[in-house]
Amino acid sequence: MTSPVLDLQGRRTLITGAGSGIGRALALELASRHGTLALAGRRPEPLAETAALVAGLGGTAHTITTDLTADGEPERVIAEAVAALGGLDILVNNAGNVRAAALEDIDVADINAMIRLNLLAPILATRAALPHLRAAGAEHGHAALIGIASASALVGAPYYATYAATKAGLTRFDEAVRRELYGSGVHVATVYPGPVDTPMMTTTRAGADLGYGLRPVGEVVAKIAAGIESRQIDINTQLPERRAMEDLNARDPLAVDASFAPKLAELRAAVSTHRSI
Repeated sequence: MTSPVLDLQGRRTLITGAGSGIGRALALELASRHGTLALAGRRPEPLAETAALVAGLGGTAHTITTDLTADGEPERVIAEAVAALGGLDILVNNAGNVRAAALEDIDVADINAMIRLNLLAPILATRAALPHLRAAGAEHGHAALIGIASASALVGAPYYATYAATKAGLTRFDEAVRRELYGSGVHVATVYPGPVDTPMMTTTRAGADLGYGLRPVGEVVAKIAAGIESRQIDINTQLPERRAMEDLNARDPLAVDASFAPKLAELRAAVSTHRSI
């Protein structure tokens, strides 16, 4: 019988996008539980900083520099993580990027970059990780696959069309894989952060007045960890006002359309600089 609590103590975990933001904060959260971590990301220096912080909390970390949008890289990262950790208990598909603007103003290269990193990379990484997650699930029943989606997966905000599509795709991917893994001992959860105070948000000019108030990353990650431990399948860390919009969108999506209408021009100008690619 599956335990109602997923034990995160000492787990072998791969986190993509671990150099900053939610990825780094989640690495530190797991390090406090004596985790053995593989940290993947594009830049070696931030990864080394995360690894040092992990060590300071009693965890251990192996860093993997990678561009997950390159052919073969998701599979290589899984293989290296498994070799370094001696197996894999948890995969956190966290790496992501964003380019916000009117759709016709976004370069095709940026559209492709979002699709490849936000959606294709986690699909391929999960595919490569499944044998190892299944083995861990069969051994101890505390394995997990975690997808870091976005509030945009639940409410499509104007000027984030491609980003929203990739995050909604990740949501349905996680849901389908969860059903494939039923009874395997592998828990699957999807996280829906709203705007979070991370480097990914530094290029936007949209603030709380436009619905983009930032939540501290530590608060968000504490809620993520608690949600994983309690085996939630949907971990929603949004602020109350954004949760209210999500509820309204489920009941009356045209009302949400109307709520955006008066501020479309202001919003377009404010988010046109938002790019983390």
